[in-house]
Amino acid sequence: MNRIEKLFRKLRTQHKKAFIPYIMAGDPSLERTKEIVLMFEECGADIVELGVPFTDPLADGPTIQRAAERALKSGATLKKVISCVKDLRQKTKIPLVLMTYYNPVFKYGEEKFIADAKEAGVDGVIIPDLPPDEAAGFMRLAKNAAVASIFLLAPTSTEGRIKRVASASTGFIYYVSVTGITGAQLLLDGSIEKTINNIRRVTDKPVAVGFGVSTPDEAEAVAGVSDGVIIGSAIVKKAQGNLNGEFRDFLLKLRGAIK
Repeated sequence: MNRIEKLFRKLRTQHKKAFIPYIMAGDPSLERTKEIVLMFEECGADIVELGVPFTDPLADGPTIQRAAERALKSGATLKKVISCVKDLRQKTKIPLVLMTYYNPVFKYGEEKFIADAKEAGVDGVIIPDLPPDEAAGFMRLAKNAAVASIFLLAPTSTEGRIKRVASASTGFIYYVSVTGITGAQLLLDGSIEKTINNIRRVTDKPVAVGFGVSTPDEAEAVAGVSDGVIIGSAIVKKAQGNLNGEFRDFLLKLRGAIK
């Protein structure tokens, strides 16, 4: 087991849910990113998702797209983000997951990417545009390095797709709660619970929910039906201000809501 799997096993024995904040690495600088990750941990985060900036982020909404643009302008690259993780490992052991698109990984080289990510201390990777059907080589490399391959399910996923992703995912399954991009409106109409129940019929792997969760009330509701809550756009917006004021308070409220 890697750090992610150990964490979820521990949380389950304690009847707790994972708080998983997201931040775009390099927005506005990698030094600031390190400060934010450490603050996440101070405020009770269980796992941190680090976005890797890319020029064509198809799954991301306006907030995260703008964050990616700022990060690219500051010179952030996949290699530098991996180096950032290596620096963070001098100060924290919190599980760190990279959220990237396949193009940067392809250019980097899958084998070198996994080797460098493992050496730096990356615990898992999410690649929205790399489905498990096309990821056999990547999954093999990641498994051998004990790096989690985290795949996505959506409200439109068929029973066959649920079984395929449940079988392929390690660490946890990422359930995209809305049909659309990050930051879209969350609907608390019972559909999330219904789909997660369908997922749990075929696997006991943890299911974390992301896309659309932006308030403590929403986080609490989602935590009630899942194993973890991923919050991105709302945190990216708040991170533009003073890290010691409203931002910290917001993180603590989210942590308190995810019980």
